[in-house]
Formats: sequence, structure tokens, C-alpha cells
Amino acid sequence: MERGICLILGYVCGLLQTGYIYGKIHGIDIRQYGSGNSGTTNALRVLGKKAGLIVFIGDAFKALIPCLLVRAFCLGRPELTGEAYLLVLYLGFGVILGHNFPFYMNFKGGKGIAATAGVLASLDWRLTLICLVIFVGSVALTRYVSLGSILVAAAFFAVNLIFSWKGMYGLTPFARVVEFWGVAGAVSAMAIWRHRANIKRLLAGNENKLWGNKKV
Repeated sequence: MERGICLILGYVCGLLQTGYIYGKIHGIDIRQYGSGNSGTTNALRVLGKKAGLIVFIGDAFKALIPCLLVRAFCLGRPELTGEAYLLVLYLGFGVILGHNFPFYMNFKGGKGIAATAGVLASLDWRLTLICLVIFVGSVALTRYVSLGSILVAAAFFAVNLIFSWKGMYGLTPFARVVEFWGVAGAVSAMAIWRHRANIKRLLAGNENKLWGNKKV
């Protein structure tokens, strides 16, 4: 029951489409420009650095804040302590689903990377640092934001696999660890699947690089 509630609450939080709202404030539907999604990278390319930063913060914090609240709520109750981080991940996955598939926008949202950043930041600072280094390093070297996002998605699963295996999240019994792996895998798979078109362009050598498009 708690898992379903977390998914639903997360989905509702994910419906706050920062890029779409910011675009409307400036007189455009951001989905009609650039890549056609309402996420951070498209806002950066279409509306500039300020827009990209605002959209990233908004989309990350709509995941980070509720995840931290759920984490604090669970850790304060002995009966929920052993599944606190699992419920955080369920809520975070709900946020990503709401961001990617908002019902009021015909299920056409973003790719969920900023929301994923908020989720991983709520789990562990070491996970955050590892993913940040991977993202910044790969984008700095290649200028492919999509590649950095894909690598972060893969690292999210790999590092969480190791951390939970070593008992760093306090998940008990072990069945919850396995369940945690499943949800973490779903988060990573969702991010990679949402970048399937980018992957094709990367393989073909014609993916857009950062600063490759002029803003409107």
C-alpha cells in the first residue's frame, strides 16, 4: 500500500512541468521548438542559459523535496525504517513518470534526467558526487548532454546496486534489497529508453552538441 501511495504522490509532484510553464510565461510552447520535449536541455537550447538553469532546478527540486520528506518520515518510524530508501525510490520513480508522461500534456513531457538528479541527491551524497563527476566530465569532453545523461542513468543503477548490497541504505530484509534493485533498474531503464533517439544519433555521428542550436 505504501508503495502505491508513494508512486501516486510522486506522479502528482512530477506534473509540475517547469520547462512548459517557463516557456508559457515567455509566450511559447517549448514542445514546439528544438527537440520537442519540455526538459532542461531543450530549454537551454531554445531559451538560453538562464532558462536551462531555472528548469533544471525546478525539475530537480520537485523530486528532491518530496523524496527527502518521505525519507525523514520513514526514518522517524521504526516500522518503516527498514524500507525507507525503497519508498523514497518508489516516490522518485513516480515523479519521473509524472514528468515524462503528464496526462494534461497528452503524456508528452521531458526525459526525466533533472528529476532523476533530484532522486539520487535524496539518496546519498556519494552517489550524487559520483554521478556529477561522470556527467560533467563526459559533457566537457564530448559536448553531448545526452551521452552524459545516459552515463548517469547507468551509474545510478550500478552505484545503487553496490551501496544497497553493502547495506548502506539499511534495507531489511534482503528481499527489500532485491526490490530496490528492481526499482533502481526501472529508473535507469526509463532514462535510457527516453534517450533512444539520441542513442541512434550518437551512433550515426549526428547528435546535437551543447550550444549547437541558437535560442529563439
